[in-house]
Amino acid sequence: MPGGDAKNPKNAQLLMIAPAMLEKKTRGCLPAPEAILATVVEGAQVDFETATRIESRHFVELTCGQVAKNMIGTFWFALNELKAGASLPQDTRKLETQPIQKIGILGAGMMGSAIAYACASKGVEVVLKDVSMEAALKGKSYAENSLQKRLQRGRTDEVRMQSILSRILPTDNASDLTGCELVIEAVFEDRELKAKVTREAEAELSNDAVFASNTSTLPITGLAKASARPKNFIGMHFFSPADKMPLVEIICGEETGEETLAQAFAFVLQIGKTPIVVNDSRGFFTSRVFGCFTNEGIGMLSEGVNPATIENAASLAGFPVGPLAVSDEVSLTLMGKIRQQTINDLQKEGKTAPTHPADAAIDHMLELGRAGKAAGGGFYSYPEGGKKHLWAGLHQEFPLSNQPPIEDIKERLLFIMALETLRCYEEKVLRSVRDANIGSIFGIGFPPWTGGSLQYINQYGVAKFAQRAQQLAEAYGERFSPPAVLIELAESRESLKDKE
Repeated sequence: MPGGDAKNPKNAQLLMIAPAMLEKKTRGCLPAPEAILATVVEGAQVDFETATRIESRHFVELTCGQVAKNMIGTFWFALNELKAGASLPQDTRKLETQPIQKIGILGAGMMGSAIAYACASKGVEVVLKDVSMEAALKGKSYAENSLQKRLQRGRTDEVRMQSILSRILPTDNASDLTGCELVIEAVFEDRELKAKVTREAEAELSNDAVFASNTSTLPITGLAKASARPKNFIGMHFFSPADKMPLVEIICGEETGEETLAQAFAFVLQIGKTPIVVNDSRGFFTSRVFGCFTNEGIGMLSEGVNPATIENAASLAGFPVGPLAVSDEVSLTLMGKIRQQTINDLQKEGKTAPTHPADAAIDHMLELGRAGKAAGGGFYSYPEGGKKHLWAGLHQEFPLSNQPPIEDIKERLLFIMALETLRCYEEKVLRSVRDANIGSIFGIGFPPWTGGSLQYINQYGVAKFAQRAQQLAEAYGERFSPPAVLIELAESRESLKDKE
């Protein structure tokens, strides 16, 4: 064998640490890499015929395994169906759309800048507008810096780099939006500000131009009231960083027209992203479910669960980032503002906002001045030039108490997201199981081995899942109580699937 077989001293030394390196990457959630390593090592020590038999046995075990079924069902079948327009109503699929040539983006902050770069890199002319030329130019620098890094790594050349940059026009003048076929508003989550920029931009647009809001939580139907053409108004929720994250959540308001939906869907595909289509509600699907993940982690911290255990349990369950780390990235200030906006909106409707054990912990961290990474520190500390680590003061602020089993911590994080997804499906916020599974993995980091948040219920076994949810509800709170749709499915022994 070139380089020697598994008994070669050099290779034997490598094979001692390879399983540990593999475990660090997969956390034991993905069986295929382990089977591949076993096939290589075992196969290298026997004759060829025996080696192929070893390989076949590992392969059959993987192919018949639940993880392969989960992942093939979602990443192959569901994804291809989704890109072919399965999320759209039949009549909408038949509508013809034209590629967008020119797009306007309102707000040159982190999100707006990344959307501008994502669009320009796919050949779309971009008008990047902010309140000042300085802010707009700063927004364009995001694309410049990203392309410079690609140039240094040999992933692009100077000609392509300049071509992309030439498509981004930074401006502080609304009249530059003239001729845009689509405008995406990406300003702060403030209803009045969004209304103001909507009116300002629409005055410059043609009657058939589409206006999209990149809001992550505010209902689209409410935001569309500021529009003179609510039929042309839609939600288009990108995920940060928008140039890298593959998902876009398209949200239909009560008055959104079919042509608008068809054009938005086609545009998302045009810029190389994956669209899911959901109906309007507070937080829609992704923000609502993602909020459950962060709140559950912070809630456990306030109960006295060791913060390191919370983060490690999330990793062992297959989440890319722990709930405390991702809360720091999102910023506790933003989480607090979203909660306050929800309270205000529900009070106007005569309703009481639900409370969560995480609320007091978030308020306490804000009082301590630890609002997250951007503020210099949150649940984690971020030493200059060093690696981030859990803040030493957490044990003092949130004293440890009885520690629940690691399996409970893992399942609390998985179950709370799956249950909230199921409620979105029950309330018809989600239009399909397909969109739920793709959206949960591509948008909010639900573990890929599960095949998505609703497929997690299927593979767990619907009746077993309902029973376990009830156990978690009795131990940790009513939020884990199985919704009516889950009980019905368990009684009828059906799984969650889309009707053809």
